[in-house]
Amino acid sequence: MAEIKSHEFDRFAEKGAELYRIFVIYGPDRGLVSERAALLARKTGVSQDDPFAMLKIDISDLQGDPGKLLDEVNALGLFGGSKLIWLRGAANEKPLLDAMQVLADGPAAANILIVEAGDLKKGSGLRKIAEPAKSIAIIPCYADDIKALNGLIDTELASEGLRISSAARQKLLDLLGGDRAASRNEIRKLALYCRGQGVIEEGHIEEIIGDASSVSSDEAVDAVLSGDLPGLHRAIQKVLSSKTPVFLVLQSCLKQFQMLDLMKAEMEEKKLPVAQVMMTLGRHIHFRRKPIIEKALRSWNSQALSRETERLQAAVLTSRQKQSLEPSIAFHALMAITIQSSR
Repeated sequence: MAEIKSHEFDRFAEKGAELYRIFVIYGPDRGLVSERAALLARKTGVSQDDPFAMLKIDISDLQGDPGKLLDEVNALGLFGGSKLIWLRGAANEKPLLDAMQVLADGPAAANILIVEAGDLKKGSGLRKIAEPAKSIAIIPCYADDIKALNGLIDTELASEGLRISSAARQKLLDLLGGDRAASRNEIRKLALYCRGQGVIEEGHIEEIIGDASSVSSDEAVDAVLSGDLPGLHRAIQKVLSSKTPVFLVLQSCLKQFQMLDLMKAEMEEKKLPVAQVMMTLGRHIHFRRKPIIEKALRSWNSQALSRETERLQAAVLTSRQKQSLEPSIAFHALMAITIQSSR
């Protein structure tokens, strides 16, 4: 099994990626999944501006054409050299599993395939095919821990010649985590705001990032998990009055349920108590939210978490397809889950 752990990825991208033609990147941190997929795409050396050498497809493109992925991976390039096929939005769809099984059992692929997937449970179809295959590199992406977040802060601030005080660093860490892309964007926004000032202090965090967190989606997500319908109404009203897209609340709730699903699976598989799984997979969660997450882990079972995750995924898709109805779609989905939670 060629599974690349988080701490191994940077070295793998530099020196080991060229040994593989197929990469499966998955996990609850969608920002990190996308970031690592983009890095591997650059490392292949394939021009991303050349439509004959690079093909980006969505998993929905395979529904009407089940053989499309296999055809593209094995097709000869029009002008020679390897093509890059970049598949996004994957999970455990049958056309994908069928194609991956053929690729795993067969000779080396003619072209390079990068599969971006969501949070895949242990034993799920795609992982069952990819993990035993020596020709496939599988790269899990979980939420950044404190060490990774500190490294991200140092890297981004160093590029602007900035340092950060201990108090400011701790305050910033409390506001990051869960999604690599969102964390990186917040740090870059802070660095731009403090450009030329030398040292970032606690007040800078409050000035530039504090306003965003005052209309944080966490309030709405916590209301959903607590079964607090009036609290959800208040949180959504606050989001709407701040002109913040309600889609972000829906997205945050989906990420939270994906994380709960992962934590619950870990508890059941390894017979772990809630406190222990919170110390590992839940260490990035802000201390004020930890009691709510712990209660949710005790109250929700795996089947219910999977069901509500699917409900949220469907709501996210529908809200993108019918953007004029986004607030209504999001609120109805969140309200339904809040009612389930209260039961």
